[in-house]
Amino acid sequence: MSEFEPKIVAFCCRFCAYTAADLAGSMRLQYSPNIRVVEIPCSGTIEHGVLLKTFEKGADGVYVAGCNLGDCHFLKGNIRAKKRVAAVKKILDETGLGGERLEFFHVPASEGTKFAKVANEMTERIRRLGPSPLNRNRAGNAQKEGGQTA
Repeated sequence: MSEFEPKIVAFCCRFCAYTAADLAGSMRLQYSPNIRVVEIPCSGTIEHGVLLKTFEKGADGVYVAGCNLGDCHFLKGNIRAKKRVAAVKKILDETGLGGERLEFFHVPASEGTKFAKVANEMTERIRRLGPSPLNRNRAGNAQKEGGQTA
């Protein structure tokens, strides 16, 4: 059996975390290829439903990355995002998916190395946790039905 490779989605603020991801690439820093970066206007625009839907669509882990406290271009977007992530983590715990599969990180635009570090940390965390229970159930059902797994 091959080693589990998690699917991780990173919702990154355009002004900070996404810029840090770009800088990490420019610096040719190595970080996990398991990360799928999604640029969003501000981390504060992330909605509860989007985070939950991302897991439903097959992500094993998700994180939101925004500006440092006090540096948000939209003043309090990152504070709003942290609260939303905390609320969704509770939902994930209550439903048995596990809140540790979701996280919020402050990643300033000038810190490409921090972006790479966060990406690697999340990948290792999700590897330890294993596939999302939703994905395990989906794979089991597909095998029972004789279908292919994604």
